[in-house]
Amino acid sequence: MADKKTNEMAKLAIDALEDKKAEDIRMLDISEVSVIADYFIIAGGNNKNQVQTLCDNVTEKLGRAGYPENHIEGYDTANWVLIDFGDIIVHIFDKENRTLYDLERIWRDGKQVNIEDMK
Repeated sequence: MADKKTNEMAKLAIDALEDKKAEDIRMLDISEVSVIADYFIIAGGNNKNQVQTLCDNVTEKLGRAGYPENHIEGYDTANWVLIDFGDIIVHIFDKENRTLYDLERIWRDGKQVNIEDMK
């Protein structure tokens, strides 16, 4: 189970995504099936600009709270941006790649977390 810091990071990321109108935000608790992170947060954007804006807002909000990202991949193409914060990994997709990669199916052994419970 995630600790208080990880839950705070997840809440901040979700808030940042909601602030910029991300679509279909999902959170998976993968702590019992993987050592790479406790949570995957998955969200969608409508176009390259929105995907990059979502990414910028997440990194800014978490950075201001003292949680800088470890690594970002895919920002320039913005069809799948992965932001690694250690205990949480944020995935922001455009519509086509969200359907194509279907992380929720691939990581179905993780537990779906109710976003409302995080608030």
